[in-house]
Amino acid sequence: MPAFERHVFVCHNVRPADAPRPSCTADGTSALHARLQQLARDAGLAGKVRINKSGCLDQCEHGPTVVVYPEAVWYGGVRTEDAEEIVMEHLIGGRPVERLRMADACVNAKECPHVARK
Repeated sequence: MPAFERHVFVCHNVRPADAPRPSCTADGTSALHARLQQLARDAGLAGKVRINKSGCLDQCEHGPTVVVYPEAVWYGGVRTEDAEEIVMEHLIGGRPVERLRMADACVNAKECPHVARK
């Protein structure tokens, strides 16, 4: 089997309700992950695009978080209803969805307007 053209990681991390940082998946399930998988399959991307659940991507304040490689495009605040746009525009069309894209200055940053770490 040839290498995947793209690899999509969907944060599936769950934290306790009283944790100081938010969870990307509060209820332990990921409707977002399931929807991305279904849409990719329906679009004929099986074998071309791999969509995986991931552990914590350490972008909790921007969650739910999705990252697409090899482009290293980070998406934040992604909702299940955004999945179709990601599949159609990015995974099929090759154009990242700018409205969902995290600012480069916020990815893996110790300081960002959205990060309230102590």
